Amino acid sequence: MARKERLDIVVAERGLFKSRSRAKRAIMAGLVFVNGQREDKAGTQVDPDAKIEFRGDKNPYVSRGGLKLEKALEVFEINPEAKEAIDIGASTGGFTDCLLQHGAQKVYAIDVGYGQLAWKLRQDERVEVFERCNFRHLEKDELPVEVPLIVTDVSFISLRLIAPGVKEFIEQNGDFVALIKPQFEAGRERVGKNGVVKDPAVHRDVIESLSDFFLEEGFEPLALDYSPITGASSKNIEYLIHLSFTERTAGFDRQSWQQKIGKLVNTAHSELGGS
Repeated sequence: MARKERLDIVVAERGLFKSRSRAKRAIMAGLVFVNGQREDKAGTQVDPDAKIEFRGDKNPYVSRGGLKLEKALEVFEINPEAKEAIDIGASTGGFTDCLLQHGAQKVYAIDVGYGQLAWKLRQDERVEVFERCNFRHLEKDELPVEVPLIVTDVSFISLRLIAPGVKEFIEQNGDFVALIKPQFEAGRERVGKNGVVKDPAVHRDVIESLSDFFLEEGFEPLALDYSPITGASSKNIEYLIHLSFTERTAGFDRQSWQQKIGKLVNTAHSELGGS
C-alpha cells in the first residue's frame, strides 16, 4: 500500500495548480474533492493514487488581476501577513483580494471609479474603501497612515504620476509593487493598433526610463518579472516591478539592472508571444 501524503502536496504535484500555496488556498476554499468527498484541510493525508478533482474557478480571486499580484508576492518574496497595505487603482479588487488571502491585516482600496469593488470585499471588515478618489489628490488628513506595502495596477495613466503620492503613504524601506503597462508609458507615437505595444525595444526603453525615474524619486528597484497573463483586452505584455522606498539610491548598479531588463523582456516575449 502506497504511503499517504499531504493533500496540498499531491494536488500540486499533479499540476492542478502552479504552486503548493495556490493548491492550499483552493483546498481551504472547499473546491477540492478526494474520491468524491470534499476535503478542506490541506494537511489531510491521502493516497497518492486517489481520485482528486477540482470543482470551481481556477482563479481564486475576484478578478484576474489577483493572479498578477500573486506572482509578484511569490517571486519577490513579499509577505503581506499581518500588514496594512494600500491598493491604488483597486477596481474590482483583484489585488486587494490577493493581499487578504495572503494574510494582510487591512487594505485601503483606492479607486477613482465608483461601484466596481466586488461585494465580498466591500463587506470585509479588513477593507476600507475609497471610491471616487483620485490618489494623486489624496491628502494625508484623509488617510493618515504610513504602510509597509503599497501595490498598484492603474490604466490610462503613467506610474510617474503615482509615485510622488506613494512617498506620502509608505513607510521608510517599505515595499512598492507596481504593474508596468507599456501602452500607457511609451507615448502615443510608439503605441500600435488597438493600443498594443509589440516591440521589445520599446518595452526595454519603458522599463529603463521608469526605473531611472523611480531612482530619482527615492525608490530603489529590487526585482523585476513579467505578468503571468497579458492585458485583458489589448493582450499587451505587462511587467511587475518591486521597489523599496529608501531615499538612498546613489550606489545603484544601473548597468546590471539594464542587463536584467533586457533578459527579462526577451523571456517575456518568448513565453507570451509579444502580442
